[in-house]
Amino acid sequence: MFEKHAKQGVDFVTLHISITKDIVKKLKSSKRIMKIVSRGGSIIAGWIIKNNLENPFYKYFDEVLDIAREYDVTLSLGDSLRPGNLFDSLDRLQLEEWFIFEELVEKARKKNVQVMLEGPGHVPLDQIETTVNLMKKYGKNSPVFLLGPIVLDIAPGYDHITSAIGAAIAARSGADFICYVTPSEHLSLPNVEDVKKGVIAAKIAAMAADFSRGKFIDENYRLAISRKNLDWQGIKEVSLDKEIVERYLSARPYSGKGCSMCGPFCALKVVEEYLEE
Repeated sequence: MFEKHAKQGVDFVTLHISITKDIVKKLKSSKRIMKIVSRGGSIIAGWIIKNNLENPFYKYFDEVLDIAREYDVTLSLGDSLRPGNLFDSLDRLQLEEWFIFEELVEKARKKNVQVMLEGPGHVPLDQIETTVNLMKKYGKNSPVFLLGPIVLDIAPGYDHITSAIGAAIAARSGADFICYVTPSEHLSLPNVEDVKKGVIAAKIAAMAADFSRGKFIDENYRLAISRKNLDWQGIKEVSLDKEIVERYLSARPYSGKGCSMCGPFCALKVVEEYLEE
């Protein structure tokens, strides 16, 4: 099936290669709260248990690499044991899978196949930088992308926010690619509005990290000047989400010169008047 997809022109494929028969055996007796939350990882683990055989993608990895090289397919190494809650983060089994990442990356590079690493998941704030650094270490500095990471488990319905917080820290710590998470994560399938909120939250996280590296300077400067001048149209033009800016501007309770919250007591307006005297 992988070869069929490759022949059809697929550019990259996520494969759960690093969940081995030995890891599955250890998983049964582990104290993890949530054994596996990866869909692909659970399917492979179930196949291993049912057939009592090694993960075929791991066993025949050389053949997988030959197909990937022939059709120029980049492999995304799926992390089957990513934590599904904050308490499973950086446990022994997650680290064991990353040790296998190192082995797989070395083999892939010998055959000139590009790889990227998939990462967690649910990670406490204080473990995000360590998580990224370890993935970079065992992935031989391969590109890393994280699914979130979500930094608080008790906010279902707001996981676009909990993940954006984690994504900003991950990006600042060296992650190369972040994934958006919608408000409906863990609860339902997303609708169009959920997707929009998730994508914008992820863009905010990415742009915040990029700004700390000297990007998006002009856009933020323009908005700062527009805000200083109480130039609502200028603010709208440079804003990330123009629709929501227009919606809030149209509902402003104060129509005179002044900011949206303080009205005639606007700090910018008052200081400007004093400075002009």
